[in-house]
Amino acid sequence: MIKDTLLKLLAVHGATGHEEKIAAVIADMLRPYADSVETDALGNLIVRKNGAGKRVMLAAHMDHIGFIATDADKEGFVRVYNVGGIDVSVSLGQHVVFENGVKGVIGAEEDIEGAPKMQHLYVDIGATSREEALSKVAIGDVAVYAPVVSELGDVRLASPAMDDRAGCAVLAEAFMQMKETKNEVVAVFTVQEEVGLRGARTAAYTVDPDYAIALDVTTTGDVPEAKPKMAVKLGAGAAIKVMDRSVICAPAVRDRLVKLSKEQNIPYQMEVLTAGGTDSGAIHQTRGGVPSGVISIPCRYVHSAAETIDLGDMEAAVQMLVGYVNEAL
Repeated sequence: MIKDTLLKLLAVHGATGHEEKIAAVIADMLRPYADSVETDALGNLIVRKNGAGKRVMLAAHMDHIGFIATDADKEGFVRVYNVGGIDVSVSLGQHVVFENGVKGVIGAEEDIEGAPKMQHLYVDIGATSREEALSKVAIGDVAVYAPVVSELGDVRLASPAMDDRAGCAVLAEAFMQMKETKNEVVAVFTVQEEVGLRGARTAAYTVDPDYAIALDVTTTGDVPEAKPKMAVKLGAGAAIKVMDRSVICAPAVRDRLVKLSKEQNIPYQMEVLTAGGTDSGAIHQTRGGVPSGVISIPCRYVHSAAETIDLGDMEAAVQMLVGYVNEAL
């Protein structure tokens, strides 16, 4: 079930640049369903299912945003900097955990003018000296929001790392459901998306696909006074992207997704995102160009400790993905 797969992936530490643990979990999950499983030089997990038709690359990024330790002050507070797009305003007071299990709380300097910025943040791990702090957390260690999942009603979950463990869960679940496909499927669980789509760029060069689809979350316009204004709503189905700041999706891919969704009664909605991007932004510019699209999972409160999704939207994304790779492209 998609919920079980998602919960398993949300529990694993895997900040940007530190994706080894989550890659191992996904590899073990998919190995019985794959013709090959490999990890490339950057750490991308590449899982293949052979087929006679076109080569389709499906990508979801494993990494999520975090706080990297840069030093500790004499009182034992760990100074940090962002890895990926951290919103300081929603980080204060949040519980975090480092990869080695050390827990902390994010605080900010109080003797400043205006709202705190990243350079004003620190992590309180309970240490009372610089020496004690650095004996527990080394410079370069990365903390993430503590992986606490809250069930909101029957079908909605709030947790850190939905961006993009939700996409990884959709891709993993779809891959396990694919029997014999008309096309060669290359599922790539990418690294370092949050700092510039880096893993997708190198993986796409290696895979050399005929078509590509990225799986990622997208913001919604269904909360009070939402900014930016957009048509995507939680619970209204998987979102078929038209464009974002990184890609204008190929009509050949976008229109096929719309067509099969109508034919198979898969709930869907159209997405125009005026900020942000996905792995397709890098993939579509690889080699001579790759016709690319995106299936998005609507998500409230993106890049916070309470990213919120609807399991029905994820199920729709799974159906859409399986249907696409089973078509003659």
